[in-house]
Amino acid sequence: MMAAPLLFELDEKWLPYFGEGADVGQDGCGIMNGLPSVITSDDIATFSFQRNPVLVLENFWSAEERQFFRDRMNQAAWKSLSDLPNVREDFPQSGDWAKAEIGHLEGQRLLSRVQFPFIQDYIESFPNIVGRHLGFSYYSYAVGDCLLTHDDTDQGRPLAGRRSLQRRIALVTYLHEEWQPDWGGELIIYARRAGTQTGQPDLLATHCIEPRPGSLVMFTVPRFHRVCRVDATAGQHRRLSIAGWFMTEHV
Repeated sequence: MMAAPLLFELDEKWLPYFGEGADVGQDGCGIMNGLPSVITSDDIATFSFQRNPVLVLENFWSAEERQFFRDRMNQAAWKSLSDLPNVREDFPQSGDWAKAEIGHLEGQRLLSRVQFPFIQDYIESFPNIVGRHLGFSYYSYAVGDCLLTHDDTDQGRPLAGRRSLQRRIALVTYLHEEWQPDWGGELIIYARRAGTQTGQPDLLATHCIEPRPGSLVMFTVPRFHRVCRVDATAGQHRRLSIAGWFMTEHV
């Protein structure tokens, strides 16, 4: 998940909302270790990132909502990885996936659906906050594209006159209409093995999450993760998503 160009400044009031139609399902290709991550509407009131750092909501977007975003994607100005030299340097041999700015209308629609109380609880647990921000982009992965393991702690290049923003919660949601297990593109999330706090991390895969159409995934940052390479069996199908972060600004 790369630096996103669009920022939404949030005020002190976050309105709880749970999307109608979201329900329980299988957590992609499985939870390898740790706590279950797929939750139902009955669980939403008690979910906490302090207890479980990974969340999966399946069927979060309806087919009509996914079509709305795809129509907007078709109007977006896309850049390929080959057009982003700084990002390509960080993620070599990752294919040539594409990225586009999310428009204001789509950003507001996304924001209206993800203002969950557990997000506010986690964000407000950090001290000395002077600003709260969101940043999201569109992404398109074709055959051969992937994203190498990273933990989202690279805060990007600071903007003139702006304090650095700290990424706190990562979000990805899938907008394609169809995705088969053989097509790859899974999101793998890791934890550090005990006793490897410094140097090259020794990672244990804890979650393998299939990019199921309409699903929403969130996890706390820093957390190592990667996107598996899209297999040739996907043909012309593209792994379409919105991804980005909830961020805080500090003195």
